[in-house]
Amino acid sequence: MDLALQAIVIGIVQGLTEFLPISSSGHLIVLPYLLGWYDPFLESLPFSVMLHVGTLFALLVYFWRDWLRIVPAFFATIRDRSFRGDQDRRLAWLIVSATIPAAIVGYLLNDIIEREIRQVAVVALALVVGAGILWLADRWGAKTKGLDGLGFPGAIGIGVAQAIALIPGVSRSGISISAGLFLGLTRESAARFSFLMSAPIIDGTGIYEARKLIAGEAGVTVPLVPLVLGMLAAFLTGLAAIAFLLRYLRDHGLTIFVAYRLVLAAVLVVALLAR
Repeated sequence: MDLALQAIVIGIVQGLTEFLPISSSGHLIVLPYLLGWYDPFLESLPFSVMLHVGTLFALLVYFWRDWLRIVPAFFATIRDRSFRGDQDRRLAWLIVSATIPAAIVGYLLNDIIEREIRQVAVVALALVVGAGILWLADRWGAKTKGLDGLGFPGAIGIGVAQAIALIPGVSRSGISISAGLFLGLTRESAARFSFLMSAPIIDGTGIYEARKLIAGEAGVTVPLVPLVLGMLAAFLTGLAAIAFLLRYLRDHGLTIFVAYRLVLAAVLVVALLAR
């Protein structure tokens, strides 16, 4: 199959799985493995990260009204040194608080993660563990609070959970939504905060990897056309996934995603044993 078409397929998968609680990073590792697409570019971390940049654009576009309030509110808080009872100012700093743990862990452990744990067996195990956490959170969470009920300790806790998602297969949205549910947030509020708080991390990681690409430090040849097509596919399907999940969680639980994770894990175990 043509490399550009393969990049589009993987971009579509990235866009769909980035926001659904089923692990986009895990899918980007196992999809080439299951389909036999053994191309260094498709399997590389830089390609994975740039596809995440495509989904970052989806976040910025879908929540553009929110960002137009949150970003000025952030700077207004610095200017006034006060929230002044403004929920947008408070939300801006909740997002900052939730970003810090993953930023620290990502900075310290990025190279180790790139070298050591981008493995299919790790993804299979993380899918199962993440499924259990997601199931428990959906069953035990009170699901009574909106974002106005989230405090700074809770936001930091969700940020710590997001840091764990650097392990492929855990799912950034899955683990952060789970943390929000354990804190009593409604499913929709937990997902909304998960999406908003992911933007700074994806942005920072994308800038870091883009610098490596430009400097020729990525360790892999990066063809421009497949890269751009993959990012565009991730952007368009990411928009669709955000809209779907927020709508779905208003009236449905997370069982379908728990089941999907377990089925995919089983498929990976069978594939590993067969090979």
